Amino acid sequence: MSYLFQIIETEYQPVLSVRTTTSIEEMPKLVGSVFSSIVSYIIAKGEEPVGPAFIAYNNMDMQNLNVEIGFPLQNAIEGEGDIVLRFIPAGKKAIGFHKGSYDKIGPVYEKLHTWLQQKGHESTGVAYEYYYNSPDEVSESELLTKIEFVLKK
Repeated sequence: MSYLFQIIETEYQPVLSVRTTTSIEEMPKLVGSVFSSIVSYIIAKGEEPVGPAFIAYNNMDMQNLNVEIGFPLQNAIEGEGDIVLRFIPAGKKAIGFHKGSYDKIGPVYEKLHTWLQQKGHESTGVAYEYYYNSPDEVSESELLTKIEFVLKK
């Protein structure tokens, strides 16, 4: 399978998110409830998410994943409890897209990493996944996910 990868430059993006540590096996249960609580909070504050839901992976230890789960905002609004106002950093990012089941996303990570090395770039180790639809809306084969690596300066 061939992929189209790009280097983009982004501005700081305010988000409301929850940070936690979990295992890959527990992710499906965790993600749905966190997404729901954040969306409910954003709507209660009179705002709306301005982009797709995301998960930031701060490491790749599948038994102790350090993740940030959230939504981008138009305006920075204060959080409450576990829901905290944070920012996706500005700067260069490498992006690629995956269409299909989440459990088949691994090759995109591998090929994007190789592509970065060939282009002389290095990732900070933080990877974002943006979810443009969900298994509740479309079949697994139609799921669209953007993978984004934050690049070192």
